[in-house]
Amino acid sequence: MRRILPLVVSLAFLGGGALFAQAAGGQAPYSPANQLEAQVEAVGRDAGPSVVNITSTIISEGFFDQPIPQQAVGSGFVYDNHGDIVTNFHVVANANSVMVTLRTGKSYQAQVIGTDPSTDLAVLRVNATNLPPPLTLGDSDRVQVGEFVVALGNPFGLSHTLTFGVISAKGRIIKSPNGRYVGEALQTDTPINPGNSGGPLITLGGKVVGINSQIISASGSSAGIGFAIPANLVKQIVPQLIANGHAQHPYLGIEAFDLTPQIAHLLRSVGVSVPVERGVMVASIAPGSPADEAGLRAASQAVTFINTEVPVGGDIIVAINGMPIADFQDLSAYLQTEATVGETVSLTLYRNGKKMDMTVTLASRPQS
Repeated sequence: MRRILPLVVSLAFLGGGALFAQAAGGQAPYSPANQLEAQVEAVGRDAGPSVVNITSTIISEGFFDQPIPQQAVGSGFVYDNHGDIVTNFHVVANANSVMVTLRTGKSYQAQVIGTDPSTDLAVLRVNATNLPPPLTLGDSDRVQVGEFVVALGNPFGLSHTLTFGVISAKGRIIKSPNGRYVGEALQTDTPINPGNSGGPLITLGGKVVGINSQIISASGSSAGIGFAIPANLVKQIVPQLIANGHAQHPYLGIEAFDLTPQIAHLLRSVGVSVPVERGVMVASIAPGSPADEAGLRAASQAVTFINTEVPVGGDIIVAINGMPIADFQDLSAYLQTEATVGETVSLTLYRNGKKMDMTVTLASRPQS
């Protein structure tokens, strides 16, 4: 899987043309052929002005320490009436400067006021009046598979681009830029490409239900499998970024190893008792962490198979609040999507072959 990395450009940025075709001689736009076409046009017409182009400049060093600027192009949208723009973290990561360009061609220097690599979200702020109206966030939990959606953005630097498709699946788990996981992501076949990162995925009712973030593609361009950060997660994270510059994330404080049927078989072959086929094997526990205070048990030794050490002797987590956990990805996604800082959760685990439940009060993950 690959993120929709912002497009690194060596040519001048391509200006945008008209979003809708017009008849020769400057006549009014053609009449839509049907109601569906009219709805798609309406989304582009109403939401389009609030979608922005984001150009990030990163200064790297060349020969003889000579600075070499590189530009990356992404997308974003107006979030509120205070000059705040929402985009992906990976669009502005490590940027030395960021420019926001409106559909009118007006450009503003932007300040990065908050970032969260764990959810691939960032907030920019521009000092501007009379920005286009903010887009409205919808309820991503209520979106249905097969529902029509529109993506607006700047793929390959081509500003004011509209593409159209459906929600292909819900509840996907995708990897974030810092190696953690985002749960409840939306999958779509709407064509999204490099440069679409940070742009909105919008229902025909005009509500933003996701922020386009990743694609699966061997070529690096759209192969019909894209992923969007769900709007309900945006509602949770973005206000924190605006208020504090960072977001809180529920934290257990463990390092873990995935238990699979293959690993279970190997461990049993050398005499290690493994009561289940899948789960999260606790390898180590951070001192003073919620897991430490609750009394979770870390691995006491390791078994080596083909240069790979498998920690054994620790707890094996198989469920959280009754939700089965097959691997660390499941656990991370649950904590991100379903849990809150300060909440007490119930872990179902195996210790010395015996099943037991243990409660843990989640803390905020350290920024470091």
